[in-house]
Amino acid sequence: MVAISLQKVEETAPALVSLYKSAGASLERQGLVGQRAAVYLVVDHSGSMRPYYRDGSVQALADRVLGLSAHLDDDGVVPVFFFSTDIDAVADIGLGDHRGRIQRIAAGLGHMGRTNYHLAMDAVIDHHLDTGSEDPALVIFQTDGGPTSRLAAERYLCKAARLPLFWQFIGFGDPSSPQFDFLRGLDDLPVPHKRVVDNAGFFHAGADPRQVSDAVLYDRLLSEFPSWLAQARARGILRSS
Repeated sequence: MVAISLQKVEETAPALVSLYKSAGASLERQGLVGQRAAVYLVVDHSGSMRPYYRDGSVQALADRVLGLSAHLDDDGVVPVFFFSTDIDAVADIGLGDHRGRIQRIAAGLGHMGRTNYHLAMDAVIDHHLDTGSEDPALVIFQTDGGPTSRLAAERYLCKAARLPLFWQFIGFGDPSSPQFDFLRGLDDLPVPHKRVVDNAGFFHAGADPRQVSDAVLYDRLLSEFPSWLAQARARGILRSS
């Protein structure tokens, strides 16, 4: 059973109905119908991201994530973390106020700094721990380049492998750029030498992420989540269902 019904989405966020349906179809393909999970969105607010805020790519991603979250989490709200050199903002995006929400938040943030993954990861970890929830969480982490401190990002990912958090990284920009070599390596960190389970995935959405179809985007966002759920349950990180 879905967390939030189609009827409620139609009433509160009619513009998201097609995304909600597409997300549901992807969940069915992945064998995840009825799965519950908190959903977080982390978005890069570094200087090079300016064009993606201006053309609506970040807002479009947030809308798609909200459409997915409505199947997984019954509160209809996705916490969004904006990061650059530091944590620039933490805010919620919900079914009833999603239109232009990302642009409105970003417009008030001012300076766009550098790219520190680990601070955003730390903020998400703290937020999830503070909820006291033992349920899984899907963290969708968007960026257009590698982190300022690669060692810190790797260390945080490996430490977080013992927590019920799966990190799905998504790249915006030129797929051939060496900026994304680190994320490809992060996706392939060995288990159990570096981390107790494979708790991360990565895919590239290209230079114009809005051109990636909803079906493809959802399938990529969810492609490694089922295997992580199984591994996390086997290791006692998640309760067996």
